[in-house]
Amino acid sequence: MSEKLKRCLLLFLYTMRISAFTFGGGYVIVSLMKKQFVDKLGWLAEEEMLDYTALAQSSPGPIAVNAAILVGYRISGVPGVFTSIIGTILPPLVLLTAISFVYEAFIQIEAIRYLLLGMQAGVIAVICDVVCGLCRSIWREGRWIAIITAAAALILVAVFSVNVILIVLACALLGILLYGKEDRAK
Repeated sequence: MSEKLKRCLLLFLYTMRISAFTFGGGYVIVSLMKKQFVDKLGWLAEEEMLDYTALAQSSPGPIAVNAAILVGYRISGVPGVFTSIIGTILPPLVLLTAISFVYEAFIQIEAIRYLLLGMQAGVIAVICDVVCGLCRSIWREGRWIAIITAAAALILVAVFSVNVILIVLACALLGILLYGKEDRAK
């Protein structure tokens, strides 16, 4: 088996496992992708995963699929895109199809409702873990503009209820202005 085919197969299996055992949406999947592909396998750098997360979030479509596209392309090119997308969407597709047949009866079970409520706390913990890990990375690098921008964005969203789209667009423009100037100076 060629190295490229082996990597695609592993990419499919890892994304499928992550997607199959993750509840809470795209941010949780992205955090688990970081743990798998950056921390465990070393296939990506932490900075790359941070960039891919920002791109996945700001692109149209589900963040988990967008992240799978970017990670898959980086790891195995175009074949990696297809294997990571299929690995990411297959488990929820199968699960939701099965649940759709019994949804009304399923949601009426009190234990299931409590289970889903309890899982929300776990999802918040996983998202906070990723945010803290990325913040530590930015802090260690001394990227003060990024730290100040993130804090300002959080305050604008949480306190003043500024539309997230405006925040993302403003941060993108700031990134172009500040970091584009650095690249031109080099």
